Amino acid sequence: MKRYILLIVMAAIVASCGVYKPYSRQEINTAGLYGARYETTDTTSIADLRWDEFFRDPHLQKLITQGLESNTDMQAAQLRIEAAEATLKAARLAYLPSFNLTPNGGVSSFKSSAGSWTYSAPISASWQLDIFGGITNAKRKAKAVYAESQEYSQAVRTQLISAIANYYYTLLMLDSQREVTRLTAESLNQSATTMRSMMDAGMSNRAAVSQMEAAAYDALTSLMDIDKQISDIETSLSTLLGDTPHAIERGTLQSQEFPEEITTGVPLRLLANRPDVRIAEFRLMQAHYATAAARSALYPTITLSGLAGWTNNAGAIITNPGGLILSAAASLTAPIFNGGKLRAQLKVAKAQQEETRLAFQQSILNAGGEVNSALTAIETARGKRSLRTMQIAALESAAESTALMMQYGSTTYLEVLTAQQNLLAGQIAQINDRYEEITGCITLYSALGGGRATE
Repeated sequence: MKRYILLIVMAAIVASCGVYKPYSRQEINTAGLYGARYETTDTTSIADLRWDEFFRDPHLQKLITQGLESNTDMQAAQLRIEAAEATLKAARLAYLPSFNLTPNGGVSSFKSSAGSWTYSAPISASWQLDIFGGITNAKRKAKAVYAESQEYSQAVRTQLISAIANYYYTLLMLDSQREVTRLTAESLNQSATTMRSMMDAGMSNRAAVSQMEAAAYDALTSLMDIDKQISDIETSLSTLLGDTPHAIERGTLQSQEFPEEITTGVPLRLLANRPDVRIAEFRLMQAHYATAAARSALYPTITLSGLAGWTNNAGAIITNPGGLILSAAASLTAPIFNGGKLRAQLKVAKAQQEETRLAFQQSILNAGGEVNSALTAIETARGKRSLRTMQIAALESAAESTALMMQYGSTTYLEVLTAQQNLLAGQIAQINDRYEEITGCITLYSALGGGRATE
């Protein structure tokens, strides 16, 4: 009989070895994650730069610093870290025995006899032995939750920096659009004045003057639209900074500098830098330990308990003064009829673990796709740079030539108007190209996991 009991105990211990197995990262193939065109073996990455090294505009640096200090999402993320840290501390303390002081007293009387006072002041202790890893897995899961909360804070930080930068550069883009629109409106007004003089000299007609004036008014209404957009962006950015709406101090789009040589690093670096990828892995880690905890629930629970204190009630006898009481016990709880329920919970935990594994893999693919899109946007915008410069030069020449030709009566007002409108459209397109290049750099920096805390 002893031999059978020993074999059963040994079999239980061997079967429970899986509940102690720590999480280990699976093999992940990241070859070609950025796309075949952007495959690299260079380990350096622009994500290694601190945010204040990547964003060099002093006005933007000031705004980012304010946002990191005052943004409510950042404050909420810090509270989430504190809550996870407290949970982890509680999980670690679960290894220690628990002590409780439960004093009580009362009075009783039988057939109008004098009342008898009874009292006791025991201290009870309980200690669950972690033989099958229930407490260990709970602690490991709490540790993964704490790590996830830290990465969540980092994700909020990265998104906040990117959002502030995008708002800021949108303002610079609108400023540039406003300037070229203002200059175009002035040019159209000058052309309208010239057309009036020509009409007075009999070289033009009222229809030509009206068309030029209408174009000038259209440019002025566009200025009003741009001013509204600027006000809306300033309000949104102020809210993001945790401040009331106010004018944003800023530089110019032309003065912005970004690295000409973009380095992305090897795709595997995404696992170390991207907060969302790390969050997905920490969730997979939590699911791993949740499965282990569900498995450990199928095994017995051993609890040691004891009591020590002072009482004057020894069964039916009341003694005064009281005496010392001591007791000790051990209990073993093993699932019998609820084993089916526990096995069903284990199946659920395994399914959830597989689901988080797939989510982890998808987060890596999503990260690679974002890097590829950002690189393509930067490459396209920079590729159009020289062509757009030549286009603007040609449009400026055309606008000047048609304006001169109109003064000598060798062209119509429609050619002048068309030339100026084409020049405005080209200048706006050039501004948008620069803006797309900058936003591509911001997206790439964020997609590679940049924006981490300044050391």
